[in-house]
Amino acid sequence: MKIALVHDYLVQYGGAERVLECFTELFPEAPIYTLVHDPEAMHGVFADKKIYTSYLQRLPFARKRHRLLPPLMPSAIEQFDLSRYDVVLSDSSSYAKGVITGPETLHICYMHTPMRYAWDDCQKYTDDFGFPGFIKRMVPLIMNFIRLWDKISADRVDRLVANSNFVARRIQKYYRKSATVVHPPVAVNKFYLSSERQPYFLMVGRLIAYKRHDIAIEAFNKLGLPLKIIGRGPELKRLQKMAGPNIEFLGRVPEEELPKYYAECRAFLFPQEEDFGIVAIEAMASGRPLIAFRGGDIPEHVEEGKSGIFFEQQTAQDIMTAVRKFGELSFNPEYIRNQSLKFDREIFKARMMEYIETAVAEHLASRRAR
Repeated sequence: MKIALVHDYLVQYGGAERVLECFTELFPEAPIYTLVHDPEAMHGVFADKKIYTSYLQRLPFARKRHRLLPPLMPSAIEQFDLSRYDVVLSDSSSYAKGVITGPETLHICYMHTPMRYAWDDCQKYTDDFGFPGFIKRMVPLIMNFIRLWDKISADRVDRLVANSNFVARRIQKYYRKSATVVHPPVAVNKFYLSSERQPYFLMVGRLIAYKRHDIAIEAFNKLGLPLKIIGRGPELKRLQKMAGPNIEFLGRVPEEELPKYYAECRAFLFPQEEDFGIVAIEAMASGRPLIAFRGGDIPEHVEEGKSGIFFEQQTAQDIMTAVRKFGELSFNPEYIRNQSLKFDREIFKARMMEYIETAVAEHLASRRAR
């Protein structure tokens, strides 16, 4: 069975790339097809893999400014010739699902989310990433095309897997398709419980607007409590100007040091709506309670009063109220960690392999029955 892997773009190492990493472990000989690849930004991940890129790779600014290229991405992803493969396994939050495959090829897509900036709020997308004014004015026109293409491209997929129930509901809403849910992999065994406890609260993640670092900073400025923020991104300078002396920006922390920050924090702050929320599960794997916005997929994995507490509105005032409530409660770190173990990488790989083998068997049986 010849299999190809398709990924949106390899320009950072995040949750989607962790999924792709597991796929390469399941299928070590499979090549990777992707729109753009920036080896420097990937820090050597996938360096030993055969990677095919689209014509966008030849544009001088594509690796660093790929967010300016949505009008070109549909044609770029469609250029790949996948005719020699029996199975195409894509993981996608935007364009990878749009590859064109032949009638005999089985295309399975692991979907991180339907394309958010096409369906949810394209204007918010342009604001979040600080596009120039002339591009912002073009976005509504471009998005009409992108939205139509996105719907058509979803119809090309034979089998859909969603990374959460939240995403499965969005797939049904926008694509009118059902999806099997397989939660993404989390390296839970990298994280540990610690009896050491420091006074700081913690946030981890890319510094972009929808993560809502701004309301967390506003809240902690007023509370006067220590907050450490791990991550880099385009919001850094703006957030630093907002932050008081009790808030510390740590930038990118080496992978081997990250577990210690999780294990020793008082609680993990999660004010955003996420399709899944890997960093929140990493905090739970460290036995630390969450103070989280009740949105996205996280409410399905956090038990109020046992593994964390929720706030209802994305406001500084709601965060302050939740932090004060947190101070009155106690949590069992072992119980919290146990709730995270179902997301282990090996469980993900076993579930995906079982799904793929069943899908291939059914596909072959269907071909024989024709």
